[in-house]
Amino acid sequence: MNLMYSSTRNAEKQVTASQAVLKGLADDGGLFVPEHFPKLAISLDSLAGISYQETAYEVMKLFLTDYTEEELKYCIGQAYDDKFDTKEIAPLREAGDAYYLELFHGATIAFKDMALSILPYLMTTAAKKNHETREIVILTATSGDTGKAALAGFADVPGTRIIVFYPKNGVSAIQEKQMVTQKGANTCVIGIRGNFDDAQSGVKRLFSDKQLEEELTQEGFCFSSANSINIGRLVPQIVYYAYAYGCLLKAGRITAGDPMNVVVPTGNFGNILAAFYAKKIGIPVGRLICASNENKVLYDFFQTGAYDRNRPFVLTSSPSMDILISSNLERLLYHACGGDARMNAKLMQELSTAGRYTVPESMRDAMQDFSGGYATEEETFAEIRRVYEQYGYVLDTHTAVASSVYHKDFSETCGNVPAVIASTASPYKFARSVMSAIDEKYHSMGDFELIDELHRIAGTQIPRAIEEIRNAPVLHDTVIGKDEMEQAVKHFLAR
Repeated sequence: MNLMYSSTRNAEKQVTASQAVLKGLADDGGLFVPEHFPKLAISLDSLAGISYQETAYEVMKLFLTDYTEEELKYCIGQAYDDKFDTKEIAPLREAGDAYYLELFHGATIAFKDMALSILPYLMTTAAKKNHETREIVILTATSGDTGKAALAGFADVPGTRIIVFYPKNGVSAIQEKQMVTQKGANTCVIGIRGNFDDAQSGVKRLFSDKQLEEELTQEGFCFSSANSINIGRLVPQIVYYAYAYGCLLKAGRITAGDPMNVVVPTGNFGNILAAFYAKKIGIPVGRLICASNENKVLYDFFQTGAYDRNRPFVLTSSPSMDILISSNLERLLYHACGGDARMNAKLMQELSTAGRYTVPESMRDAMQDFSGGYATEEETFAEIRRVYEQYGYVLDTHTAVASSVYHKDFSETCGNVPAVIASTASPYKFARSVMSAIDEKYHSMGDFELIDELHRIAGTQIPRAIEEIRNAPVLHDTVIGKDEMEQAVKHFLAR
């Protein structure tokens, strides 16, 4: 029996996993969710003895049931290969009383590679399975990391084009350089005069524009998404939490059945939702700690039950978390209200029109596994410095938010339960902020001088992704207003 998917805003119409991957977003603007949660088919003990690729198959086969074993193993094999600079794919590093799950060893040195390395294969396989003959146009908004990872994954993939929108002044210098130097005849990168929420809202409008959809269909195109709103992005993220549990077992830090807590620096809510899904399939996840930076809309939500995006937008040193509309929270709300799609649609309508909503106590009770915390810029920098001085281990700014929240608010109450902190980006990607946090003397150095100095003090290899952009020419220099996105899409597709 295939596991079917329905929209968070209309539970009546169901699609297969491959159809959900191909569409990205439901026709009504909702997100696809599984009709139920299957259970892991292997024992917890066995997780300690299998590779990342084998773990990926055991997890993903539960959710992508209309992919054959051959198709799924092909996708996994193509994704998790020597694009990653470590055999483990996602190593678990111990530093002090925490374990840092390094999710940045892929082609673009950020955790988005974990899912976006496989999504192009899942999507092109889905197109064949569903006899889709139109060219797939990947339309994505990014707060910094999704964009480059998606570009790298889809560059020159036959039958696809990819358009990435990013906030022009809302990403790090390295993040921007990675995107605007991207090669590939089918790639397009556009800066938006606005913030990430402007870009994301614009992309959602394009997805829901029926007239535009009809025009594109006539021209042989169809939209899909590489953002974590696509279930094909979310399912591969579940894998690394199962893998982390296996690593703890293998290291003898826990025995099968013992819990682990998970701490995730959170923006669009997909990464921590994947940990929640891991718990639902049988991985013993205890507390789900949602760490925010100064854009603490999620912290306030878990404290009060009220989600309110009507607040100042703060540009921080952890730009991938500079988000006030966390799209994947809609999936959690759907599960928390017992699959009541009408209730969910009502909440999303309130968010769209008033910019806020409040959930009833019954839904708050259903989200008790989640806790929130936040770190200021000063606390984030202090945590980078502390961890480096005590353990010689260098955190990026996003991971430092999570580490700060854990050590400030939760470590004393978690007892002997190990904490797995999602380390979502390489410190090389945010070298200026990281090095300035370690010592103010680095403040005046150039970007690549800082990278060389980070290499010296950390004793780690400079990632290939950084070396590639040192002298790479800018290939994408378009910057537009947030109301010009449709025109920009049509212009690129007419080429």
